[in-house]
Amino acid sequence: MYGVRERMLLRHLVEVEGRSQSAAARELGINRRTLRRWIADGLLDTEIDVIKTRYGPRPPVPSKLEVVKPLIAARLAEFPRLTAQRLLVECRAAGYTGGYTRLCDYVRTLRPPPVPAPVVRFETPPGHQAQVDFAFCRLPWGVRYALIIVLGYSRLLWVRFYPRQDLRTLIPGLEACFAWWGGVPQELLFDQMKSVLTRDDRLTGGGLTHNLEFLRFTRHYDLTARVCRPYRAQTKGKVERPIRYLRENFLYGRTFLSDADLNAQAEHWLATVANVRVHGTTQVLPLDRFEAEERGVLRPLPLRPYHSPLLPPATPVREARGIHPTVDVEHRNLSVYAALAGGEG
Repeated sequence: MYGVRERMLLRHLVEVEGRSQSAAARELGINRRTLRRWIADGLLDTEIDVIKTRYGPRPPVPSKLEVVKPLIAARLAEFPRLTAQRLLVECRAAGYTGGYTRLCDYVRTLRPPPVPAPVVRFETPPGHQAQVDFAFCRLPWGVRYALIIVLGYSRLLWVRFYPRQDLRTLIPGLEACFAWWGGVPQELLFDQMKSVLTRDDRLTGGGLTHNLEFLRFTRHYDLTARVCRPYRAQTKGKVERPIRYLRENFLYGRTFLSDADLNAQAEHWLATVANVRVHGTTQVLPLDRFEAEERGVLRPLPLRPYHSPLLPPATPVREARGIHPTVDVEHRNLSVYAALAGGEG
């Protein structure tokens, strides 16, 4: 069909057949603007195949990069780690006059970025390690910090909310968690918590400087405190993932009346949801794994809780609701009331 029509004049297609410019352009397989340009140039009485020959697409211009592509390929085959900047210098010496961006894009196609090595999950034996972290939570009555502790083997989770994330919160929280477990793991893994670590010089070849008060606490409980290296949050992933789980499965969409209500609901959530679900990694209920394999290997609790005169008790938290005004009552001797009664009689 197109072979016959291509030998016709352009006028026949546009005027005789009455095609619109859009329909004629589609028939010829060209852009509508191209057709308008042909008409404006007075080509209505010219054969269509002649017009196509004269106004056909221009042959592609060879890229400036073509002349140095063999050089780039040869250099990368011999030295795979050569940078694009280094190759640009060598290509300039070989006559390349193009830009750096085009060369860099081409080098990227020859040397795709390396696939990052998968993170190897570090598993610990029963009773060996618990991971600890605080999660920032904004509630209607103010900011609270969720102290989250998870046993590395069973993934048993413990959560309690506090108004601060300091040492006066951390030590009582850990003691409450140990009491709930009925034992103590061999070590605790933290991030760069100021209440645990005052200085970390490992990146410069130095060591760790621990908070002395927290060191005394760990000795009292016969456990070791470990701290993740800076910028290595994946080493503490067993507690990082529960933080997201806490936000999405517990905090989101629930209503809390006060701090007491918040922690009461958290305890109920731990007992009925978090610790009795099939864990995505272990494929076992955390509570079942804890009772069967981990509770019995935890170290025993000390005979007495930790006490330090340098660590004053935390200030009680004012409840968000149900706050009652205080009334001062004047206390008098009973003889005063007796005299008043006698005077009235």
